[in-house]
Amino acid sequence: MEKLTFLFHIVVFIACTYPSSSTLLNDRSFEISNLPSSRAEKLIRELNLFPKLDVNVIDVGDSPTLASAEEVPSIVERNFRFPNIVSDGGATVEDLGHHAGYFKLPKSKGARMFYFFFESRKKKDAPVVIWLTGGPGCSSELAMFYENGPFKIDKNMSLAWNEYGWDQVSNLLYVDQPVGTGFSYTTDQSDIRHDETGVSDDLYDFLQAFFAEHPKLANNDFYITGESYAGHYIPAFAARVHKGNKANEGVHVNLKGFAIGNGLTDPAIQYPAYPDYALEMGLITQAEHDRLEKIVPLCELSIKLCGTDGTTSCLASYLVCNTLFTGIMKHARGVNHYDIRKKCEGSLCYDFSNMEKFLNLQSVRKSLGVGNIEFVSCSTSVYQAMLQDWMRNLEVGIPTLLEDGINLLVYAGEYDLICNWLGNSRWVNAMEWSGKEKFKASKEVPFMVDGKEAGKLKSYGQLSFLKVHDAGHMVPMDQPKAALEMLKGWMENSLSGGDGLTTSTTTEGEDLVAQM
Repeated sequence: MEKLTFLFHIVVFIACTYPSSSTLLNDRSFEISNLPSSRAEKLIRELNLFPKLDVNVIDVGDSPTLASAEEVPSIVERNFRFPNIVSDGGATVEDLGHHAGYFKLPKSKGARMFYFFFESRKKKDAPVVIWLTGGPGCSSELAMFYENGPFKIDKNMSLAWNEYGWDQVSNLLYVDQPVGTGFSYTTDQSDIRHDETGVSDDLYDFLQAFFAEHPKLANNDFYITGESYAGHYIPAFAARVHKGNKANEGVHVNLKGFAIGNGLTDPAIQYPAYPDYALEMGLITQAEHDRLEKIVPLCELSIKLCGTDGTTSCLASYLVCNTLFTGIMKHARGVNHYDIRKKCEGSLCYDFSNMEKFLNLQSVRKSLGVGNIEFVSCSTSVYQAMLQDWMRNLEVGIPTLLEDGINLLVYAGEYDLICNWLGNSRWVNAMEWSGKEKFKASKEVPFMVDGKEAGKLKSYGQLSFLKVHDAGHMVPMDQPKAALEMLKGWMENSLSGGDGLTTSTTTEGEDLVAQM
């Protein structure tokens, strides 16, 4: 209660700094539903997910890797084969090249990070791509089964091969992180992470152990990808890998690029874009837009205070700035904020419940070797633990990566509200780096798939921005073929058109064209 009272005083202080902000204090959008715990629970219910635990903190005796008195290696991995794969030709686990494992996090008291690794269906020397799902606190298995993994889950709990799985062009990793999410767990509550230093260190340590386990992949090109709150994770992880490379720490990682899909990266720029995007897309009236605009200075001030203090003031900033989002949602009743073309039915926006059902099947759990560990699809505790990180600007480390030749692709589905393309475009264009002016001056060109325009592309040097047509928050789910072609073309450097016409021919013969 004392903490909430202190938070309220900070919010009042911020509001009183701007006389016109009395609307904020009197606005019903600033209510209990805007509190982090309520927002986290709402996020989970919108996806029709019902995890039994709010975080995976377990007793030592329940651990599949700690129950034995014997010393276990830092990484324990097994080949596996999902049951009920449709039309797989009777492939063995060796044929499939599918792996699942646990990694013992060295900077923890008792944490184990769970991961899936799918060898490329086409070439073993293909790039290694890691995918990180946001939330914060949601399992990467959401993307694995509903976006870009090797399989889709059918209603009868069988698996069908995904024609557009990213393992078609890469060796693909999915990691349950931060700790406490998915099948990842700890025996000590203090291992739950609160900032990007902890998150990126854990991911870097995992990557070092993974390449030690798979030394033949260590020289392959490496790319970091993900979406949503991974707009925080990805730049921090990329910077940590780059730092490790420059300091000659452990295995050299051949980091070539990082891609952020509909991410939250620079809140000070992205939050003020909410009213403009909502007005442009017809979600609010001009009068409502003008009212919300009065809150923008408060949001910007609160983010500055968060950057200075970094603890309680960051939670206050979260509360203040999210009134912009909740104000839009109260006006645009029932709209799916992940895809504004759709309506939510009650609290339900998507039905991802089959993922939980499938991963809780005894046959699946046995094949993965997870023992009695619960599958926490999304963790409210991890969500709340990361609140002091939420309003931090993760764009600050990106220019150094660009200057050192590491590629960045920022892409966004045009119908997503929550991490909309407009806010993402604004921070990308505002970023200070040597190519800033030339990037801003570069022409927007069509991104073509199957002879049709699938998006609008802007590129210069190491930086590319792609607005994807007919897609919401989860681009690989809404436009799976375009997403696969995007990944392939970007990794082949065929999205950065230069001065002429750049064409990359895929294995199926389609052309990706970018004319600058």
